[in-house]
Amino acid sequence: MPSRPGESAVTSQPPQRPAARSYDGEGIVVGFDAHRCLHAAECVRGLPAVFDVGRRPWIQPDNAPADEIADVVHRCPSGALQYHRTDGMPDEVPDVPTHVSLHGDGVLHLRGNLEVATPHGPRHETRVMLCGCGATGNTPYCDHSGPCAGHG
Repeated sequence: MPSRPGESAVTSQPPQRPAARSYDGEGIVVGFDAHRCLHAAECVRGLPAVFDVGRRPWIQPDNAPADEIADVVHRCPSGALQYHRTDGMPDEVPDVPTHVSLHGDGVLHLRGNLEVATPHGPRHETRVMLCGCGATGNTPYCDHSGPCAGHG
């Protein structure tokens, strides 16, 4: 499947980091940023015909309707998965009001219309897990390299 830089869920602009890849499907493009994936497995549990880590490419968006894929991508807590609709349907709508929760391991979970300051400039996001312990190698996103490593 061809890949090109993923698209931000809010602004439909290419990401500012080269880590993201995109997978084109009928009516939807799914973006994946491996550096942000914390293996919650919402995708593989939610739609294994599309998300299968034992297959290459591991994301095959033509294996399900775009609406189902968008629903499963929205479950990804880290925002590692994003989507852009190419069928005229809207991209992901941010949660209103914005929701922030601090987990016991120091990971901040946020959902809403977010602007996240990164070393690469501000990014518009709808879902993120931010590092609360300061020990991440992917500032400001959590990568479980600090005390939160036991979180799963």
